[in-house]
Amino acid sequence: MKSQEVWRVVHEERRALLDDLEMLAHERWATPSMCAGWDVHDVLAHLVDSATTSRLSFLRRMLARRFDFDADNADGINKERRATEVETLAEFQRVLHLTSTPPASLSTRLVEVIVHGEDIRRPLGLHRSYPITAVIEALRYQLKTSISMGGGKQRASGLRLVATDADFAEGDGPEVRGPCIALLLAVSARPVNEDELSGAGSSSLRSGTR
Repeated sequence: MKSQEVWRVVHEERRALLDDLEMLAHERWATPSMCAGWDVHDVLAHLVDSATTSRLSFLRRMLARRFDFDADNADGINKERRATEVETLAEFQRVLHLTSTPPASLSTRLVEVIVHGEDIRRPLGLHRSYPITAVIEALRYQLKTSISMGGGKQRASGLRLVATDADFAEGDGPEVRGPCIALLLAVSARPVNEDELSGAGSSSLRSGTR
């Protein structure tokens, strides 16, 4: 995808998430997300932080935290999570159309909005149909990126991933079949329902997500 198209999708997905959360009851903001240790409010604060992170600020932060990504993420949440969800939503609305990015492939912006979108939506019982080309690009990026850099290359190693809703197949070994979004989530170490993935390699991939 060209950069202009990536940003169009990112901005649309931020807007869609804002729309989903604007009427969410107060007590549901404390729902645990699919990110271990983060609730729904934390994930949204992380998305605000991610949207405002530039190449220069990312490098400064990494140096300050000695390249401890987890510590930096925690700092970002603490910085952007407001006293109430209404205030954090207002901050998210303010950054919807920004095009700031850390020094990484633009595909990471798709991973951010899609995977974190599901981190929030699935525990809340919300559904979103993402643009399939964007999901595939995010999946391809995760498959070639090391776990240490937030990808899922090692989780999918020795497996063949086959999409049931798009013309996508990659890897060699026991087959894992499922919708692109389920493959992306599993490769990104997120839990997926048992009926979303099938094939001889599905249990192996799923075991690496929990």
